[in-house]
Amino acid sequence: MKIWLLTILPLILIVSSASYARTVEVEVYGMTCAFCVDNLTRQFNKMESVSKVDVSLKLKKIHLETDEELPTIETINQAIIDAGFTPVKVTILPDEKE
Repeated sequence: MKIWLLTILPLILIVSSASYARTVEVEVYGMTCAFCVDNLTRQFNKMESVSKVDVSLKLKKIHLETDEELPTIETINQAIIDAGFTPVKVTILPDEKE
């Protein structure tokens, strides 16, 4: 039983990590406090296609780990605007595994 689990567990991890294949970095204008960070974090945590959100007040940037195609750049920009901020620059970062 243990051998079977040790064989299947790496496969599950590979499949789950493959579904989130894109890292998006967004420079944001207007973030000034911890409430801004919390607001943006909650905005992106609502999206099913976003697996990880990291908002840096110091760098004024958001890092998102997302599905390969969703959310679209337009959707990301609109979410930032809806939260009360201005997206400045959106960059899709290269895959770190390559």
